Amino acid sequence: MQKVRSIAQLKKNLHQWRKQNLSIAFVPTMGNLHEGHIKLVLAARKKADKVVVSIFVNPTQFGVGEDFESYPRTEEDDEIKLKEACADLLFLPSVLEIYPEAMETIVSVTKLSTRHCGKSRPNHFNGVATIVVKLLNMVQPDIAFFGEKDFQQLAIIRKMVNDLNISCEIIGVETERELDGLAMSSRNNYLTESERKIAPKLYHSICKARENVLLGVKDLKVIEKEQYDYLASLGFVVDYFSICRCDNLQPAKVSDNEIVILVAAKLGKPRLIDNIYFSR
Repeated sequence: MQKVRSIAQLKKNLHQWRKQNLSIAFVPTMGNLHEGHIKLVLAARKKADKVVVSIFVNPTQFGVGEDFESYPRTEEDDEIKLKEACADLLFLPSVLEIYPEAMETIVSVTKLSTRHCGKSRPNHFNGVATIVVKLLNMVQPDIAFFGEKDFQQLAIIRKMVNDLNISCEIIGVETERELDGLAMSSRNNYLTESERKIAPKLYHSICKARENVLLGVKDLKVIEKEQYDYLASLGFVVDYFSICRCDNLQPAKVSDNEIVILVAAKLGKPRLIDNIYFSR
């Protein structure tokens, strides 16, 4: 596996592959890799000749008081995992390499970015959209892979790529879970031992909500409130528990068939997110 830190060296390597008509898949990450990230790399490996992985903790998607400085950085361990997963190139840029001067251009997917996580993290998705556009421009992959754990982020990236006519196929990969159902996340490391025992209840609550929707409960707001209160009773500080349409993340109606249930809640230090989507 090759490792580069500059955009110039990245493009030099990519140019050599393109001269050989090799297809390129891209997996952008913020590092501290777990099995969920590796699942993305393995999916990319099946779809393209070459796989590029980036590790970049992007400062513009962190809000005031969030964990940019303390976000876990595990470069050596990450490299080992990526070599084992047969990634071809690791792009490890510095903040100065990505943002050499003050940014005056921001990419914003206006409607999708203001709901759910966007309400409590108002500039987060602008930071996400902007860095993803920058990375896609640098790598210019044929395909890019993102986890479905952040369903809203994936929806925003798909909308952005479509709106801006970016020639890259976006593929979502199913959430990787611990044996007890907890969605894998780098921030799970912040959980205390007692919090870790409670954390899987987040997934259990959306599964229960799905069950009630499929049973035909007419008032979806009642289901949302039941699960909101259930999580709060366990010690979660719930940001939202929302039953939505899959296509635009608007509140679902009884007549809607493609449903996603989104939840975000703090448990101790970390803010945990999860979702489940289904047809009825």
